[in-house]
Amino acid sequence: MSRLNVNIDHIATIRQARRTNEPNPVSAAVICELAGADGITTHLRGDRRHIQDYDLLALKQAVITHLNVEMAPTDEMIEIALRVKPDVVTLVPERPQEVTTEGGLDVTGNRKAIAEAIRRLTEHGIFVSLFIDPDLGQIKAASRMRAYQIEICTALYARLCENPGDQTVRRTKEIEKELERLRQASKYAARAGLKVAVGHGLTYRNIDPVARIPEVEEFNIGHNIIARAALVGMDRAVREMIDAIRRARSGLSSQT
Repeated sequence: MSRLNVNIDHIATIRQARRTNEPNPVSAAVICELAGADGITTHLRGDRRHIQDYDLLALKQAVITHLNVEMAPTDEMIEIALRVKPDVVTLVPERPQEVTTEGGLDVTGNRKAIAEAIRRLTEHGIFVSLFIDPDLGQIKAASRMRAYQIEICTALYARLCENPGDQTVRRTKEIEKELERLRQASKYAARAGLKVAVGHGLTYRNIDPVARIPEVEEFNIGHNIIARAALVGMDRAVREMIDAIRRARSGLSSQT
């Protein structure tokens, strides 16, 4: 089983560039669902650079599949989540200066704050996912805190796959090393009773090996789909990513 959640943040990025009311993230979410997406992901950042509070309320009313809201584990964000009540909250690290999320949450170094966030959210019926690096220590901490799911950060894998240039041979070895790290982290997490998702920097070009990891149940992909949608349309862009994942999973099934 595999699910694609489409992150629609950058639809809001385009809107906020002119501080107008279009394109509408809710309209994008509806098109994604009609194209076969299993869920919608969005990130409410502290600086509100793209998604706004009112977007979450509108998405909660409109999304009929699965709404996953990424946010930092702060009191402000947890209060918002408790009002909106998305299906899942994914706790992520956040720095005001970063262009995008730069890595996984440090669960071991922030046990108290994260444990409290998990407790408050789960008490209100919201599943909690933790966005973490493929590190066994972080996964063990997530399991002990009784998170529902982890989303393994694929940022390093994605960077290694980009424009290898003259370093093709060296990068190939590095890519395989990072893939093995993702495989081992996924296996360890599943054995610990955690659901496994992946995300960050995944594209039509690099998704195949990651989609072949059997423990991975969910893919959160945004920028690459939105970028392609700008050229070919949202419906086609979503369907193409679903097809890419299905082809990889089909290959996995034939090997078992």
